[in-house]
Amino acid sequence: MNFESLTAEISALKTIVSTQQNTIDQLQHLNQSLETLNESLQIQLARFNRHYFGAKTEAMNPDQLSLFAETKTEDLAAIEQLQDQAEQQNTDDQHSDHPKKKRKPAVARHPLPDHLERISVVHLPKVDGVEDISTSPDWVHLRDDIKETLEMIPARFFVKRHIYPNYVNPTTGEMVCALRPAAIIDGGYASAALLSWVIINKYVDHLPLYRIEQMAAREGVTLSRSTLADWIGRVGTALTPLFNVLQTQLLNTTVLHADETPVDQLAPKTPHKNHKSYLWVYRTNGLESDVSSFVLFDYQASRAADHPKAFLKGFKGHLMVDDYSGYKALFKQQDHPIIELGCWAHARRKFFDLYDASQNTMAKAVIDQIARLYQIESTIKAMPIDERERIRKTQAIPILDELYTYLMHHSHTLAPSSSSAKAVNYTLKRWQALIRYANSGDLPIDNNPVENAIRPIALGRKNWLFIGSESAGKRAAVIMSLLATAKVNGLNPAIWLTDTLQRLPTTKDKDINTLLPLKTWTVQDEY
Repeated sequence: MNFESLTAEISALKTIVSTQQNTIDQLQHLNQSLETLNESLQIQLARFNRHYFGAKTEAMNPDQLSLFAETKTEDLAAIEQLQDQAEQQNTDDQHSDHPKKKRKPAVARHPLPDHLERISVVHLPKVDGVEDISTSPDWVHLRDDIKETLEMIPARFFVKRHIYPNYVNPTTGEMVCALRPAAIIDGGYASAALLSWVIINKYVDHLPLYRIEQMAAREGVTLSRSTLADWIGRVGTALTPLFNVLQTQLLNTTVLHADETPVDQLAPKTPHKNHKSYLWVYRTNGLESDVSSFVLFDYQASRAADHPKAFLKGFKGHLMVDDYSGYKALFKQQDHPIIELGCWAHARRKFFDLYDASQNTMAKAVIDQIARLYQIESTIKAMPIDERERIRKTQAIPILDELYTYLMHHSHTLAPSSSSAKAVNYTLKRWQALIRYANSGDLPIDNNPVENAIRPIALGRKNWLFIGSESAGKRAAVIMSLLATAKVNGLNPAIWLTDTLQRLPTTKDKDINTLLPLKTWTVQDEY
């Protein structure tokens, strides 16, 4: 073989090797793309399965009743009831001296609340020849056996007649009559208690108006949907001043949570296609249990960044949010910059989805580290702020430092477009906002409090389906804000609302703080 032939053969081999290397590179790239796609599809499938068939919790080992636990409990109770009836029948049919079976131990139940009214009913034994054993000289009262049963009176409609007698002085001709108290709806027949019942049914128990109409109809009372809607509109308008005061007080706090959720709004011009509006939710920090909390809803026609900017105008402090871009402008303001707090629940969710789909060991390691952070939070929840800060700095910060090193290491080894890389990069991108809480004792670790406030809205959406108009949405936001604030402050929303609707028409502006649903609120004894 001559030199030229050898050179040509070597050149041909190099071409083949180069072609094969290109093929290998392409296959590796394709393999990496397929692995990334597979990982992404696994996560989507896991989310789908969890949404439709599984528990909504993100706990690694959820310890809860199965889907059919309630039915199982009902069936077991019914079987036990039939057995008891059969045993009782056998005992009655047999001779009286037949030995009775041992009574089953009573099931442990919660004690009946002490604050409930007690109505005593005395059941006197009947004795032949004795009309009233309690007054008979032949019988002495020994003791009382007491059994308490929990009773309730369903919603009962009745008419309260307010009579205002007129008197005249025959000598002077002067006439006098008691003044009629002002009411939320002048000249209307709905009492404060009835208005409260309607509002609570719609915005706490999430019943649409047609169901409230049906409930009243069962009692022979006609409450048309148009009448109910009119009442709700008037109540929302009347309660707006309280909402405005709450907003002012909320903006004077130093730590807030924020989130938003979509709500369909009826679009008259396109009846078959509703307009997507949003309820923006703002909640104060709940770490100090002795301080009143605020939950405010702001109804807006879009998800534009201008809405939180306008609502939070003048607020100075920390704001806990997710990574939605609409909040970013708040952290770049020149006049009143707001300090961003990152949510560890959101960061954890990225890794939970990854682990749930593919049992990813990296994701499991991160989840375990985050669990350690939450374990610390559970032990210091009731501690004073300074003690909470000390423990966070000594225990949480070392865990965060270790987690940061771990994530940085994996950020250089993972395929850039993989779900694993996205989870890691999401956390690293927001790292400063995520760890900010650990250097304090008064900042929250996550945005769960405001997400809990949003959760009932999802249930409401399934029932009332959409908001009728933008003005109706704003009135609904006012009502929901006041009721949600009452709930987080440990108040009974129905009692607070009934009392407030009764007192509001005669309350002066300077005394409106006495009506706010805060921990300082007290019910007026008599109206």
